[in-house]
Amino acid sequence: MKGSLNALLALVAAVIGAISLYYYIGRSNDQKIFLVLGIVFILAAIGLGGLFLSGRVNREEDIHITE
Repeated sequence: MKGSLNALLALVAAVIGAISLYYYIGRSNDQKIFLVLGIVFILAAIGLGGLFLSGRVNREEDIHITE
């Protein structure tokens, strides 16, 4: 459940970040808050995505070159 939650939170953060950057580029009157929120949420999405992917690695089994 923990891995799925990280993936879901990463997806939500990426969407919010993209929407914030869209508002900054297209619709805002040069309000820097949308730029800051976009950057923060995109960085959070990258971090949460990394946590999700690092949980996918099986650390208990040895990987041999002959396999």
